[in-house]
Amino acid sequence: MRPPLNGSSVSVGIKNMEEKKKTIGVRGLLAAVVLCLCSVAVSTEETKQKQLRFMENGEFKILQNVSCSDLNTTAFLHRMILAEKPDLIVFTGDNIYASDATDAARSLDAAFSPAISASIPWAAVLGNHDQESALSREGVMKHIVTLKHTLSQLNPAGIDLIDGYGNYNLEVHGVEGSGFENKSVLNLYFLDSGDYSKVPSISGYDWNKPSQQLWFQRTSLELQRAYMSKPEAQEAPAPGLVYFYIPLPEFTSVVDSSNYTGVKQETICSASVNSGFFTTLVEAGDVKAVFNGHDHVNDFCGEYTGIQLCYAGGFGYHAYGKAGWARRARVVVATLEKTDEVSWGPLKSIKTWKRLDDQNLSTIDVQVLWSNNTPGGT
Repeated sequence: MRPPLNGSSVSVGIKNMEEKKKTIGVRGLLAAVVLCLCSVAVSTEETKQKQLRFMENGEFKILQNVSCSDLNTTAFLHRMILAEKPDLIVFTGDNIYASDATDAARSLDAAFSPAISASIPWAAVLGNHDQESALSREGVMKHIVTLKHTLSQLNPAGIDLIDGYGNYNLEVHGVEGSGFENKSVLNLYFLDSGDYSKVPSISGYDWNKPSQQLWFQRTSLELQRAYMSKPEAQEAPAPGLVYFYIPLPEFTSVVDSSNYTGVKQETICSASVNSGFFTTLVEAGDVKAVFNGHDHVNDFCGEYTGIQLCYAGGFGYHAYGKAGWARRARVVVATLEKTDEVSWGPLKSIKTWKRLDDQNLSTIDVQVLWSNNTPGGT
């Protein structure tokens, strides 16, 4: 999320679009109940990764949430969980508005409580405000990885020198009992896009560093080799999805081409320098879509050079929005190819839509992000 204009030394030419928080009503009370449903701290033994895999219907559903949590936000997330029944929830940054948090750990517990109480696996990355309370960015991520049902990781195992906190990947295996039950048919990459530039001569937001890009390249290559080797050797890599907070500069190219679904209602607040990470993603050959947060009243998703660049849309209420423009959440569903009446094969397609926080949780902007039936796979 962008910092308030009177609270940051970084000038990024952004309009102040703060709106008053909604009065907490019945939904807020329901959310308060949700917060009390569980204890969130668990031992290291309990946080071992549960193997993600596709369901027996051949689908895997991801709900993306950019939080800045308060009771209204928590209530919306609870409604979305009941409506969509996701297999994974991804929190893509600004999980709390830390400058307003008197107890950062308790605020983090509350932000993730709907996923925890529903016993749904979840993963998180950091935004640019998570560290503005008593906990550092490292401290925030260290707390997150102790919580129930999280698949989040502090950083890749065995790698000491990598920028940021919360760089990791998750594998989603095929349906149990199928030929792909021990293969990752969908790969998820998570990265810390930082907060603000640490280079005095460069103002504005942070960016994905060379150490992170190198880790991504090596991880992608290892996953591709495994997928394209026996048993069930495949000719092309398994599709990958990438999640981090601050959008890439290439989001501007999507807007310039007008090749997108959704709306752009504010400046794209990426870093003022281009780190080359988008080129790294294209060269890897497996990434089909990138999902970001940060700009709360942009919710578009569009293709550029073979990769879909997507905003989550404004989810949280404890942050700026736009009057008359409903808060919303992005859903992604990956579907496997059916090989016969009883078995599932590799990935067939990836679709997305958004749900509005209105009376009916209205579905809008249904979009195919990738299909293996399309030439080039996009």
